[in-house]
Amino acid sequence: MEKFDYSKAMAELEQIAARVEDPSTGLDDIDKYIKRSEELIAACRSYLRSARERIENLNK
Repeated sequence: MEKFDYSKAMAELEQIAARVEDPSTGLDDIDKYIKRSEELIAACRSYLRSARERIENLNK
């Protein structure tokens, strides 16, 4: 399994936002981008939760 890269995920989310905001992007593509952004957001949240837990455990 590939290690999660938070910076790459955020960069991809920025690219998706730009594509969705582009008036020339079709509805089918927008649906695809929204689904991908949901995956990325879930992965980012999970990553941040685990990072917070690691930090909290270090401070115990």
